[in-house]
Amino acid sequence: MTRVTIDPATDMLGLIDVQPTFMPGGELAVPDGDAVVAPINRLLAGPFQHAFATQDWHPPGHISFASSHPGHAPFEDITVAYGRQTLWPDHAMQESANAAIHPGIAQARIAAIIRKGTYRHIDSYSAFFENDRATPTGLDGWLRSRGVRRLFLCGLATDFCVAWSAEDAGSLGYETYVVDDASRGIGLPGPGNRTTLELSRERLIERGVRFLSSADVI
Repeated sequence: MTRVTIDPATDMLGLIDVQPTFMPGGELAVPDGDAVVAPINRLLAGPFQHAFATQDWHPPGHISFASSHPGHAPFEDITVAYGRQTLWPDHAMQESANAAIHPGIAQARIAAIIRKGTYRHIDSYSAFFENDRATPTGLDGWLRSRGVRRLFLCGLATDFCVAWSAEDAGSLGYETYVVDDASRGIGLPGPGNRTTLELSRERLIERGVRFLSSADVI
């Protein structure tokens, strides 16, 4: 891909759920999830003057927890009031150490932290909307008030929270990129012998989201 020159006035880096709960040893570990820390720190130390971060921040008994649905197991899909819901192990528990932003992340340039999944009855993958697709997180208004036009998203997991955030960002009118080497995916089995990682990438490309590496950002 052609290298992209960052304009600090209108471009922003978005760290999606870079939390120990999604890294090796965490409750919902993404394979190689801790490998995102180094490239993210390089981006934070380099071209981006400002960034935002999201945190999954779940109360006990959250609707996304398999433990909240007797007879069901993690990674099963069920139907809830707002549609399909994948069930997960209990994770990102409010005020736990594993729900914090990873301690290895240099946070000096993180200007806002958006907490999502805080309502017990609604899950939230996207940085912009809860999974009912109607309840906003407030991120869009904050970005617009700062004049942001392009978003560079990274973090965990590529095929869930990063993908949903990128899809919504594009729909809201932001030119959107996913920084591949600063993200990692889960890769659950999906329809047609395709993984969620493959399917989400194809969906995002169809919607105009571009993928690049941290080395392409200058």
